[in-house]
Amino acid sequence: MKRHKSILEQLDKDNYVSVQHLCDLFEVSAVTIRKDLKFLEDKGLLFRTHGGATSQNPYIIDRHVSEKEKLNVTEKEAIAKAAVELIKPNDSIMIASGTTMQALAKALTIEEQLNITTSSLNVSLELTKSPYYDILQLGGTVRHSSSSVTGHFSQAVLENISCNLLFLGVDGIDINHGCTTTSLEEAMLNKKMIASAQKVIVLADSSKFNRKGFGKICDLSEIHHIITDSGISDTLAQEIKKLGIQLTLV
Repeated sequence: MKRHKSILEQLDKDNYVSVQHLCDLFEVSAVTIRKDLKFLEDKGLLFRTHGGATSQNPYIIDRHVSEKEKLNVTEKEAIAKAAVELIKPNDSIMIASGTTMQALAKALTIEEQLNITTSSLNVSLELTKSPYYDILQLGGTVRHSSSSVTGHFSQAVLENISCNLLFLGVDGIDINHGCTTTSLEEAMLNKKMIASAQKVIVLADSSKFNRKGFGKICDLSEIHHIITDSGISDTLAQEIKKLGIQLTLV
Protein backbone atom coordinates (compact mmCIF):
# COMPACT_ATOMS: atom_id res chain seq x y z
CA MET A 1 0.00 0.00 0.00
CA LYS A 2 1.23 3.47 -0.92
CA ARG A 3 0.45 4.86 2.55
CA HIS A 4 2.51 2.13 4.22
CA LYS A 5 5.45 2.98 2.01
CA SER A 6 5.12 6.67 2.88
CA ILE A 7 5.00 5.90 6.61
CA LEU A 8 8.23 3.91 6.34
CA GLU A 9 9.84 6.75 4.36
CA GLN A 10 8.89 9.17 7.16
CA LEU A 11 10.44 6.81 9.71
CA ASP A 12 13.60 6.48 7.67
CA LYS A 13 13.89 10.27 7.67
CA ASP A 14 12.98 11.11 11.28
CA ASN A 15 13.28 7.78 13.18
CA TYR A 16 9.90 8.60 14.76
CA VAL A 17 6.38 9.43 13.60
CA SER A 18 3.35 10.42 15.66
CA VAL A 19 -0.16 9.21 15.00
CA GLN A 20 -1.43 12.78 14.84
CA HIS A 21 1.19 13.81 12.29
CA LEU A 22 0.28 10.85 10.06
CA CYS A 23 -3.44 11.63 10.41
CA ASP A 24 -2.81 15.18 9.21
CA LEU A 25 -0.47 14.04 6.46
CA PHE A 26 -2.78 11.41 4.94
CA GLU A 27 -6.11 12.96 6.01
CA VAL A 28 -7.34 9.74 7.61
CA SER A 29 -8.53 8.81 11.10
CA ALA A 30 -6.37 7.79 14.04
CA VAL A 31 -8.00 4.35 13.92
CA THR A 32 -6.77 3.89 10.34
CA ILE A 33 -3.22 4.98 11.21
CA ARG A 34 -3.06 2.67 14.22
CA LYS A 35 -4.13 -0.24 12.02
CA ASP A 36 -1.37 0.70 9.56
CA LEU A 37 1.22 0.83 12.33
CA LYS A 38 0.11 -2.52 13.75
CA PHE A 39 0.34 -4.11 10.29
CA LEU A 40 3.86 -2.72 9.79
CA GLU A 41 4.91 -3.79 13.29
CA ASP A 42 3.65 -7.32 12.65
CA LYS A 43 5.88 -7.32 9.56
CA GLY A 44 8.84 -6.33 11.74
CA LEU A 45 9.25 -2.97 9.99
CA LEU A 46 8.75 -0.66 12.99
CA PHE A 47 8.03 -0.52 16.72
CA ARG A 48 4.82 1.02 17.97
CA THR A 49 4.97 3.44 20.90
CA HIS A 50 2.33 5.36 22.81
CA GLY A 51 1.09 7.90 20.26
CA GLY A 52 3.31 6.88 17.37
CA ALA A 53 6.04 4.57 16.11
CA THR A 54 9.83 4.40 15.99
CA SER A 55 12.33 2.69 13.73
CA GLN A 56 14.31 1.16 16.59
CA ASN A 57 13.37 -0.89 19.62
CA PRO A 58 12.33 1.70 22.24
CA TYR A 59 13.25 -0.50 25.20
CA ILE A 60 16.82 -0.17 26.44
CA ILE A 61 19.06 -2.80 28.01
CA ASP A 62 21.72 -1.93 30.58
CA ARG A 63 25.29 -1.72 29.27
CA HIS A 64 28.58 -1.17 31.07
CA VAL A 65 29.95 2.36 31.20
CA SER A 66 33.13 1.23 29.41
CA GLU A 67 30.99 0.26 26.42
CA LYS A 68 28.74 3.33 26.48
CA GLU A 69 31.60 5.82 26.70
CA LYS A 70 32.73 4.75 23.21
CA LEU A 71 29.36 5.66 21.66
CA ASN A 72 28.51 9.08 20.16
CA VAL A 73 31.69 10.61 21.58
CA THR A 74 31.68 13.70 19.36
CA GLU A 75 28.04 14.47 20.20
CA LYS A 76 28.64 14.05 23.94
CA GLU A 77 31.63 16.39 23.86
CA ALA A 78 29.63 19.07 22.03
CA ILE A 79 26.72 18.70 24.47
CA ALA A 80 29.12 18.99 27.41
CA LYS A 81 30.67 22.20 26.05
CA ALA A 82 27.23 23.77 25.68
CA ALA A 83 26.35 22.75 29.24
CA VAL A 84 29.51 24.33 30.69
CA GLU A 85 28.40 27.70 29.33
CA LEU A 86 25.46 27.61 31.77
CA ILE A 87 27.71 27.32 34.83
CA LYS A 88 28.91 30.44 36.65
CA PRO A 89 31.54 30.88 39.39
CA ASN A 90 30.24 30.09 42.90
CA ASP A 91 27.34 28.02 41.55
CA SER A 92 26.20 24.99 43.48
CA ILE A 93 25.59 22.30 40.89
CA MET A 94 24.71 18.64 40.86
CA ILE A 95 25.99 16.16 38.28
CA ALA A 96 24.26 12.80 37.94
CA SER A 97 25.83 9.65 36.47
CA GLY A 98 26.46 8.60 32.89
CA THR A 99 29.03 9.02 30.16
CA THR A 100 27.68 12.40 29.07
CA MET A 101 28.16 13.54 32.68
CA GLN A 102 31.76 12.36 32.46
CA ALA A 103 32.17 14.45 29.32
CA LEU A 104 30.78 17.43 31.25
CA ALA A 105 33.32 16.92 34.05
CA LYS A 106 36.15 16.84 31.50
CA ALA A 107 34.88 19.99 29.79
CA LEU A 108 34.52 21.89 33.08
CA THR A 109 37.60 24.13 33.18
CA ILE A 110 36.25 27.10 35.15
CA GLU A 111 39.10 28.24 37.39
CA GLU A 112 36.90 29.65 40.13
CA GLN A 113 34.95 28.29 43.08
CA LEU A 114 32.18 25.74 42.47
CA ASN A 115 30.24 23.49 44.83
CA ILE A 116 29.60 20.20 43.09
CA THR A 117 27.56 17.21 44.27
CA THR A 118 27.67 13.99 42.24
CA SER A 119 26.65 10.34 42.38
CA SER A 120 29.28 9.36 39.81
CA LEU A 121 32.69 8.07 40.91
CA ASN A 122 34.15 8.82 37.48
CA VAL A 123 32.87 12.39 37.59
CA SER A 124 34.44 12.93 41.02
CA LEU A 125 37.79 11.56 39.89
CA GLU A 126 37.78 13.89 36.89
CA LEU A 127 36.85 16.92 38.99
CA THR A 128 39.61 16.32 41.57
CA LYS A 129 42.09 17.48 38.92
CA SER A 130 41.00 21.03 39.72
CA PRO A 131 41.80 22.68 43.09
CA TYR A 132 38.87 25.10 42.73
CA TYR A 133 35.97 22.69 43.22
CA ASP A 134 34.44 21.58 46.50
CA ILE A 135 33.17 18.09 45.70
CA LEU A 136 30.52 16.19 47.63
CA GLN A 137 30.64 12.55 46.56
CA LEU A 138 27.38 10.82 47.44
CA GLY A 139 27.78 7.47 49.16
CA GLY A 140 25.88 4.23 48.95
CA THR A 141 25.76 1.01 46.95
CA VAL A 142 28.05 1.12 43.91
CA ARG A 143 26.57 0.10 40.58
CA HIS A 144 29.34 -1.68 38.70
CA SER A 145 27.82 -1.05 35.29
CA SER A 146 27.76 2.74 35.74
CA SER A 147 30.46 3.37 38.39
CA SER A 148 27.91 5.38 40.38
CA VAL A 149 26.13 5.08 43.71
CA THR A 150 22.48 4.57 44.63
CA GLY A 151 20.49 3.81 47.76
CA HIS A 152 19.20 5.28 51.01
CA PHE A 153 22.50 6.85 52.09
CA SER A 154 22.74 9.09 49.03
CA GLN A 155 19.02 9.89 49.11
CA ALA A 156 19.25 10.96 52.75
CA VAL A 157 22.07 13.39 51.98
CA LEU A 158 20.07 14.97 49.16
CA GLU A 159 17.24 15.77 51.56
CA ASN A 160 19.59 18.22 53.31
CA ILE A 161 21.10 20.11 50.38
CA SER A 162 19.97 22.21 47.44
CA CYS A 163 21.59 23.39 44.23
CA ASN A 164 20.76 25.83 41.48
CA LEU A 165 21.57 23.49 38.56
CA LEU A 166 21.16 19.74 38.10
CA PHE A 167 22.76 18.14 35.05
CA LEU A 168 20.96 14.89 34.44
CA GLY A 169 21.89 12.01 32.16
CA VAL A 170 19.17 9.61 31.01
CA ASP A 171 18.93 6.38 29.05
CA GLY A 172 15.64 7.25 27.38
CA ILE A 173 13.44 10.23 26.59
CA ASP A 174 9.87 9.73 25.42
CA ILE A 175 7.45 12.62 24.83
CA ASN A 176 4.63 10.83 26.63
CA HIS A 177 6.47 8.64 29.15
CA GLY A 178 9.20 11.11 30.16
CA CYS A 179 12.81 10.43 31.19
CA THR A 180 13.96 6.94 32.15
CA THR A 181 17.01 4.88 33.06
CA THR A 182 17.73 1.16 33.04
CA SER A 183 17.99 1.03 36.85
CA LEU A 184 15.04 1.61 39.17
CA GLU A 185 17.42 2.45 42.05
CA GLU A 186 19.13 5.10 39.95
CA ALA A 187 15.76 6.49 38.89
CA MET A 188 14.77 6.90 42.54
CA LEU A 189 18.02 8.75 43.29
CA ASN A 190 17.50 10.98 40.27
CA LYS A 191 14.04 11.88 41.59
CA LYS A 192 15.66 13.08 44.83
CA MET A 193 18.18 15.09 42.82
CA ILE A 194 15.37 16.81 40.92
CA ALA A 195 13.64 17.70 44.19
CA SER A 196 16.88 19.33 45.40
CA ALA A 197 17.47 21.43 42.28
CA GLN A 198 16.09 24.78 41.15
CA LYS A 199 16.68 23.99 37.47
CA VAL A 200 16.95 20.59 35.76
CA ILE A 201 19.01 20.29 32.57
CA VAL A 202 19.01 17.00 30.67
CA LEU A 203 22.11 16.21 28.62
CA ALA A 204 21.39 13.47 26.09
CA ASP A 205 22.53 12.66 22.58
CA SER A 206 19.85 12.09 19.95
CA SER A 207 20.05 8.28 20.20
CA LYS A 208 18.27 8.51 23.59
CA PHE A 209 15.03 9.93 22.17
CA ASN A 210 11.90 7.84 21.62
CA ARG A 211 13.35 5.19 23.92
CA LYS A 212 12.46 3.86 27.37
CA GLY A 213 14.35 2.33 30.26
CA PHE A 214 12.98 0.22 33.11
CA GLY A 215 13.00 2.95 35.77
CA LYS A 216 11.07 6.17 35.28
CA ILE A 217 12.83 9.29 36.52
CA CYS A 218 10.26 11.99 35.78
CA ASP A 219 7.78 13.44 33.34
CA LEU A 220 9.08 15.99 30.85
CA SER A 221 7.09 18.65 32.72
CA GLU A 222 9.79 18.51 35.43
CA ILE A 223 12.57 19.31 32.95
CA HIS A 224 13.54 22.93 32.22
CA HIS A 225 16.18 22.53 29.53
CA ILE A 226 17.38 19.77 27.17
CA ILE A 227 20.75 19.90 25.41
CA THR A 228 21.15 17.42 22.57
CA ASP A 229 22.62 17.14 19.10
CA SER A 230 20.99 17.98 15.78
CA GLY A 231 20.20 14.31 15.12
CA ILE A 232 16.67 14.65 16.47
CA SER A 233 13.91 15.32 13.95
CA ASP A 234 12.31 18.73 13.44
CA THR A 235 8.97 17.22 14.45
CA LEU A 236 10.34 16.00 17.77
CA ALA A 237 12.11 19.31 18.41
CA GLN A 238 8.84 21.18 17.93
CA GLU A 239 6.99 18.81 20.28
CA ILE A 240 9.60 19.43 22.98
CA LYS A 241 9.35 23.21 22.56
CA LYS A 242 5.55 23.04 22.75
CA LEU A 243 5.95 21.57 26.23
CA GLY A 244 7.69 24.78 27.30
CA ILE A 245 11.12 23.14 27.54
CA GLN A 246 14.16 25.10 26.41
CA LEU A 247 15.95 23.12 23.70
CA THR A 248 19.58 23.57 22.68
CA LEU A 249 20.88 21.73 19.61
CA VAL A 250 24.61 21.35 19.08
